Amino acid sequence: MDERLKRKLRRASRRNEPYLFLVLIALAALIQYQSGQFFTGNNLVSLASAFIVPGLFTIGAFLVLVSGGIDVSFPALASLSVYVSTVLLINTNYTGGAWLAFALAIVVGALLGAFNGLFVGVFRLPTLIVTLGTTYVFRGFMQGALDSRQWATIPDGMRAFGQLELFTATNRVTGLTARLPVAFLLFLGVLILVSLMLRYTMFGRSIFSIGGAEVSAHRAGYNVVRTKILIYVIVGIIASIAGVIRVSMMQQLHPTNMLGMELRIIAGTVLGGTAITGGKGSLLGAIMGSLLIVIVVNSMILLGIPTSWRSVFTGALIIIGTGVSAWQVSDRYRGRRKRRSHMAADGGEQAS
Repeated sequence: MDERLKRKLRRASRRNEPYLFLVLIALAALIQYQSGQFFTGNNLVSLASAFIVPGLFTIGAFLVLVSGGIDVSFPALASLSVYVSTVLLINTNYTGGAWLAFALAIVVGALLGAFNGLFVGVFRLPTLIVTLGTTYVFRGFMQGALDSRQWATIPDGMRAFGQLELFTATNRVTGLTARLPVAFLLFLGVLILVSLMLRYTMFGRSIFSIGGAEVSAHRAGYNVVRTKILIYVIVGIIASIAGVIRVSMMQQLHPTNMLGMELRIIAGTVLGGTAITGGKGSLLGAIMGSLLIVIVVNSMILLGIPTSWRSVFTGALIIIGTGVSAWQVSDRYRGRRKRRSHMAADGGEQAS
């Protein structure tokens, strides 16, 4: 076998994506064997629709994780930004398009993200502590100062946007239908833009560099503080887009509907190969990891498993995901120590 091909296969074997792909195929085959309904058009469309908001959240969580941090505030940030923008439009009797809801939510989300970035980047506080604190700040402000409540009616533009669909799939056997919202294109657009940014821009490279070694990134000329602030601003924007999509698809405003999603999103991102210590991972792997969790959670009925077991399976996946990441980090650390010991031994032999 060609040496170059061997190196490629060796690199591929160290990545999570091939294994995740096999797990996804095996899980799909199991569900299909058990229910005969997994590969039906309506089920696949339903899964794609259910993945829009988690997929957007995964993109934001990946940016923070690969930069060496952990953000648990994005569901609360999304909830607050979409609540502020939607209620403002309701109170002003706005009847225009959904673009204004997105614009207002993005502005609020960017400001809230900058609030996170200020404490993480400028004051150098631990990201988990900062975002855990701002989670309660955002929730408390929404529930206290804004006296949040559920709204059964949303602005006409948001309602119309939530009803727009690319196509509808019908199951010929059961007669069940599922629609793929136009919002799926927004998810794909954000995914492509962030992928291009990470791959081809200096800012994207700086995110990985900071996650790998912050001091080395600073010495290499990257502006660490500015990069961290921008990361959280981008996360705030993406989370706000997800919030508006969620409200538009549900056709109602529920202030606490997205709260509690952070652990599943972070677990899926880590399950996809993103190192919990930062500096390593791929956006494709993160998306595949989150997709695996969404499939498990949304396919329990097809497998004949009571939904009351949802928390058990989610918790197990969280443990597996963080365990795999921790093992990979320790394995790389052991490999570096072994190489250093070999180099030291070789140096001693040459000196003698």
